[in-house]
Amino acid sequence: MSNYLTDDTKAIILLCGFFGKDSSTKPLSQGDYNKLVDWLISSGMRPKDLLQQENIDPAAKGSGIYQQRLEALLGRGVQLGFAVEEWQRNGIWIISRSDTDYPTRYKNHLGKQAPPLLFGVGDRSLLTGGGLAIIGSRNVDEIGGNFTREVGALCAQNRMPVVSGGARGVDQFSMTAALDAGGMTIGVLADSLLKKSLERTARKAIARGRLLLISACHPNARFTVGTAMGRNKLIYAMADYGLVVSAEHKKGGTWAGADEELKREHSIPVFVRQGNDVPLGNSKLLGLGAIAWPDKVDHQNLRGQLTELSSQCAQKSTQKNMSLLDFQERQKEPAKELPKAESIELTESSNVVEDTAAKHSVTTVYETVLPLILEKLESPTTVDELISSLDVVKTQLNVWLKKALEEKRVVKLTRPVKYQRISSKEQT
Repeated sequence: MSNYLTDDTKAIILLCGFFGKDSSTKPLSQGDYNKLVDWLISSGMRPKDLLQQENIDPAAKGSGIYQQRLEALLGRGVQLGFAVEEWQRNGIWIISRSDTDYPTRYKNHLGKQAPPLLFGVGDRSLLTGGGLAIIGSRNVDEIGGNFTREVGALCAQNRMPVVSGGARGVDQFSMTAALDAGGMTIGVLADSLLKKSLERTARKAIARGRLLLISACHPNARFTVGTAMGRNKLIYAMADYGLVVSAEHKKGGTWAGADEELKREHSIPVFVRQGNDVPLGNSKLLGLGAIAWPDKVDHQNLRGQLTELSSQCAQKSTQKNMSLLDFQERQKEPAKELPKAESIELTESSNVVEDTAAKHSVTTVYETVLPLILEKLESPTTVDELISSLDVVKTQLNVWLKKALEEKRVVKLTRPVKYQRISSKEQT
């Protein structure tokens, strides 16, 4: 693809980019730029229209950004020319949210959180993304490191790109293993894109079309905690699935990134390594919605296995969050229309039919809701908690619980009173 900059991208770099030694005017933050974009859309304009002097004043008033600031940023044409020349001389290309080859995944997954600019080195066709995002500690132990290398090589075997952050530790292990096994890798960097792209091993992989390096930060940016934390969402958004190798509980970028992704409305499935020697954070992530990485991996169809596990967990999660009324609604089947003769027969013996139906309906409703009650009782639960989650009156719930106790499907605990389901093994 050509390194030609569109006028939209030129305007966005002038507004948001860092280049040159002149820091008298601070480039727009992503929040400021989004305000400007909202005004442009409402006015039927594009970023390139801000290159026209007459549009700056109304843009400043409409976005709430000082006119002098916009003029100073848009007037950095000379500095931009020198910076772009240096970047392109080193094989670095620049695209913006207005360009057609900007990652669709970022727009769909992140919305306004998608970075205005992306700097990159490598084949831009790899921006379609996909595969497995592998995330973990810089100081991962030997067991975690070996696990990471195995998964990286497995991804290559299954033709799944590995997406990671390019830092030492888990990032480096996963990307190197995938490349050594002949796979594709995408490194989403938080700093030093230029320096990283000039490393010998990176140059070889880039030349072979098997490594893409991208960054939302300018190519000479130094590492900061803020940029590293902000980069996490870009790693997840570029992949189909995520895998957390090691995470400290409520500490560090790995935990923060996984927590952020799991809370996202349309998150990708996030898997987590399990075992006796994993950090506490790994187990805690399961409680937030992460999925345990399978003990036995399908080496021939890893993608299919991960998709199936994701689907099962999504279905289970939906059932857990379902109220009793929702559950009953799903169990309903369309009533079948009775033949005419059968209708007459029912009318003539209505008393018998009504009595039989009443007895049958009690059993049917109980059998219908029992699986949902047992699902809610996976751990000890109070009656009030059940009432809240099932959206049912206490009197009716007590009747069902009593019947479940008689059938030895649940057990009643005391101090305080709680109920818990009995597993099939315990029943046996």
